[in-house]
Order: sequence, then C-alpha cells, then structure tokens
Amino acid sequence: MKDRSLPYFPTVEAIQFAAEKLQGIASKSPLEQHNRFSEEYNCTMLFKREDLQQVRSYKIRGAYNKISSLGSEDTKHGIVCASAGNHAQGVALSCQLLKIKGKIFMPAPTPNQKIEQVKMFGQGFVEVVLVGDTFDDSYHKALEECEQYNKPLVHPFNDPKVIEGQGTVGLEIIEQAKSPIDYIFIPVGGGGLASGLSSIVKALSPNTKIIGVEPAGAPSMSTSIEHGNVVQLDHIEKFVDGASVQRVGDLTFEICQKHLDVMTTVHEGKICQTILDMYNKDAIVAEPAGVMSIAALDDFREEIRGKTVVCLVSGSNNDITRTAEIKERALLYANLKHYFIIKFPQRPGALREFVVDMLGPQDDITHFEYTKKVNRENDVAVVGIQLKSQTDLQPLITKLKAHNFFGDYLNDKPELFQFLV
Repeated sequence: MKDRSLPYFPTVEAIQFAAEKLQGIASKSPLEQHNRFSEEYNCTMLFKREDLQQVRSYKIRGAYNKISSLGSEDTKHGIVCASAGNHAQGVALSCQLLKIKGKIFMPAPTPNQKIEQVKMFGQGFVEVVLVGDTFDDSYHKALEECEQYNKPLVHPFNDPKVIEGQGTVGLEIIEQAKSPIDYIFIPVGGGGLASGLSSIVKALSPNTKIIGVEPAGAPSMSTSIEHGNVVQLDHIEKFVDGASVQRVGDLTFEICQKHLDVMTTVHEGKICQTILDMYNKDAIVAEPAGVMSIAALDDFREEIRGKTVVCLVSGSNNDITRTAEIKERALLYANLKHYFIIKFPQRPGALREFVVDMLGPQDDITHFEYTKKVNRENDVAVVGIQLKSQTDLQPLITKLKAHNFFGDYLNDKPELFQFLV
C-alpha cells in the first residue's frame, strides 16, 4: 500500500497509461513553428496548440482521465466539480461520453460563453450552478455537495489522475519535437498542468528548462514557492479567470516546487495586448490564460536567443463581450489611455477651448461624464483620453494645468479609478 504521507509524483508509466486512455478522446494537438515569434525573439519558437482541442483547452485530458478511473459504485449518485470554465467543459464532455451525471459549480462572474459551452458539451448530463465570485467560492460549495450526497469530486488540479491526464501534453511535446527543447513556457493556475507536464518532461528531457507563468494579480504558486509552503492569498485579480486561484494544490505545490526551473508573473495588461496581437497578426483567438506563456517572453528575450522554445497556447474560450475590456486594459498598460477630472469654467466656449486648444490633433476623447452644477465657479467632468504616444502625457498635463483645466489625474488613484474601468 502506498504511503500517503509521502509526496506524490506522477510516473512516466502513469502518464503514458493516461495517453492510451485518451486516444480518440483528446486530440494530439499540433506542435507548430511560429515564424513571426521566431524572428522577433531570434529563436526557434514552437506553439503547442491546445486551443484546438474539441473543448478548446487541454482540460479534457485530466477530466476524462479522472472520471473514467472511477467505478460505477463511485459514480452512482453522479460526480461534482468546481471550475472557472475550462475544467467544467472537460468534465461536461467526459460526463456525456461516459454517460455519468455531473453537477458543476462555477463562479458567478464566469463569462457566459463558457457557461453555454459547458451546457452544450454536457448534453443534458450536467447541471450548472453559479455561486460566489471566485473559483475558491465555488469549490467550497462543491465540497458541501460531495459531503451531503456522497458524490466524488473531480478536482481541477489537485488530483493524481487529473495531473497525469494533463501530463500527456508534455508527453506529446517530447514525441513531436524534432530536436531537443531548451525551454517550455506554461501557464500556471492551480498547478495541475504544470505538475503533470513538468514531471514527464524532466523524466524524458531533463535539460529542458520549464518556466511557469502566473498572472501578476494572482501569484499563488510564486508566493507559495517563495515561502516554502502553500500560501492562500487574501485577494486576487480575477481577470485571468482560467488561472486565478487563491490557493494552489498541496500535491501540485510539491511537484512544481521540485520541477519548475523558474516561476514568473505577467501583468494583466500585457496579457490583453498579447491577445489582441495574436488575433490581429496571427488569426489566433486565445483566452487570457491561453496567452500567458507568450506574454512572458519579453522578460526572457536574451536568455532564449538561439534556443528552441515551446509556448503552450492553453485555451481559446474567450467571450467576445470582453473585447472592450481587453482593449481598455491593453491601452492602460501601454500608457496610452488616461482618465482625468477636468475643471470647466462656467462660461460659453469652455468646452470648445478644451477640445481645440488642450488636446493634440491625434488625441481622442473616449469617455466623457459631465454634470452641470449650479452656483459654482467651475463644473467638473470625468474625461478619458487616448493618446497616440505615451510621451504625449506630460505635455498634456502641463497644458491643462497652465490653462486651469486640470482637476486631478485618476490612473494612479485605484480607489477612484476602479469605479470607472
């Protein structure tokens, strides 16, 4: 009997067995060279296209491997999972294929596109329950369901069978590569993918460096590794919904701490700019978590020069209704979008003077919120301005102050700014 007090590490044999089980279920996604990024970073850049899976992410691998390992007695009451979206789709498709009932708890802010996909893949075998603001909120409700009705939990990352299923991504990369791989960049949320992939890669290609990438607003694995134990974050930025958790898994932490060569973070604005660039320049539709590995490349530009590099494009479940927010975040990150409180004298022509004399010929007003006040010398408006170049900001502020239009600059005041953006 295995001693459960010892750390769990997936074996090559277990991941190979998962790969056999997944034949005909999960696609062997392409490992393709990307010329634009190869030229930009002066390396051989390969993309592992897990965004092309049927459920448009790698999550089908771990979900199916776990659920198919359960006996009929285990699943007679159905199964339960908690997910921010992609794991839920993998579970839903697995339930449909295996004819098992599932109850899926998802955070209330989950993009509607992901919710509809879960229902579509489940085809009547799954029930979706929206609860809480984060994955962790949904997870606690899922645990209550399991305890009350004696149902097994299909955890999105902290489970050996899920980890082994996700590890098949790494097995495929090693099998598909035509030459030794120097670097693999992978997204990290709860750590399931990172654990499985790093285990098989370190076993079969020990010289390959594995870089884990987290969103800057949810550095759960980075913080835990830094402290030497699992740390639960008090607050996280939830924008990268596929990779934002307050607490990584106990199993995944042990594996990632041992196998990941570097953990790094990337700003959510940089992630948004990468989404837009990949769509506009490469016709690749990717979700925020799906481009994190690519968004992190700038910080490793010198290190990867002349190397063979793999980036995992992990998912493409992006809700089109988020496009405006993605553009906004990208512009803010690039220092091209700015919000001000503008003071307008109560006299005719003040607004025209602001537009004609204060703004540059290529400046664009993107937000204008104005309420006329009585018995005041100056009225105020909240104005959003998009600049052509970030170097235009300081001259604009200087001009606004010189002509007494300047009230306040809001970008660096998060307590006010959060109500606008």
